[in-house]
Amino acid sequence: MGDNTGVGTTILTVEDDERIRTSVRLALEDEGWSVEESDTGEDAINKFGQIDADVVLIDIMLPGIDGFEVCRSIRRQSDVPIVMVTARADTHDVVAGLEAGADDYLTKPFAPKELSARIRAMLRRVRTPSPGNPHLRFGELEVAPAEGVVTRNGEPIHLTKTEFRLLVELASQPGLILSREDLLEKVWGHGVFGDGRLVDVHIRRLRTKVEPDPANPTHVVTVRGLGYKLQG
Repeated sequence: MGDNTGVGTTILTVEDDERIRTSVRLALEDEGWSVEESDTGEDAINKFGQIDADVVLIDIMLPGIDGFEVCRSIRRQSDVPIVMVTARADTHDVVAGLEAGADDYLTKPFAPKELSARIRAMLRRVRTPSPGNPHLRFGELEVAPAEGVVTRNGEPIHLTKTEFRLLVELASQPGLILSREDLLEKVWGHGVFGDGRLVDVHIRRLRTKVEPDPANPTHVVTVRGLGYKLQG
């Protein structure tokens, strides 16, 4: 590996197809990561409570408890990055998975290199702003990127790692419109062909946490046809 992003990293993979599970494990182990495996949603939820996973990879189509419910269950107790795996990219599965709390998604069949790249992006730390501007204020909102803290009226707000990275990108360039492509590249590490739904669903999730009235946002504002900006 060219960096230390994966040192000591544990990935939990949830996949009922043994052939796919084995190929995923080999690809991830080739990156130097430790892999824990589950073949059912029930086992994944139990196992997650026993291990210290850094990223969770969940197949949507599981016997018994499906991937959406596994995602919601894990998200209720942790902000661990979650990558959903779906066989269909053009259906509601993608949006439903993101709304259940996933950070990113992959469509089957996927290349091992693509999987590794997504996970490395999930493991990236938030870039720290210049020391002269450690806290960023937007009305009652305060963002402290170096500490990983967001408060509203002095009360801490709990964000997932991806929601936090998204907010920091917007906050570090206040008032500047960032396109979906800009945000996909900076937050998810996707190229120009990334999926704008990732940005839109995460913006909606972010608004439910930072806006007094998410239906009428005053901080995370849509600039129609162009993108999003953060304002006071």
